[in-house]
Amino acid sequence: MMSFYSWLKGQIASTIQVSERVARAKAVGTIEAELAEMENIFSLLVLGSFVGIPSPPVQISLDLMPHMERELITMLEEVDTATTPISRLLSTFDVG
Repeated sequence: MMSFYSWLKGQIASTIQVSERVARAKAVGTIEAELAEMENIFSLLVLGSFVGIPSPPVQISLDLMPHMERELITMLEEVDTATTPISRLLSTFDVG
């Protein structure tokens, strides 16, 4: 009878460990997604003059430029793909 209780205890402990791993993985994924969105918002705030929204003083933007290399490359790639014939066709048909 004692082995049944030890087996049950082991099963419960392993179930708790698996559920804890799943919860941590979901939490990490959520935090990574939130970080990516916050980086996008920060880029938009700093480089907002490119899209027509008010931006911070030029000196602040220029000081932050070296730290935003990845965001600038992403913006330039988006601009390049926005002018392709397929994207023009899809924007004509309002496919979203």
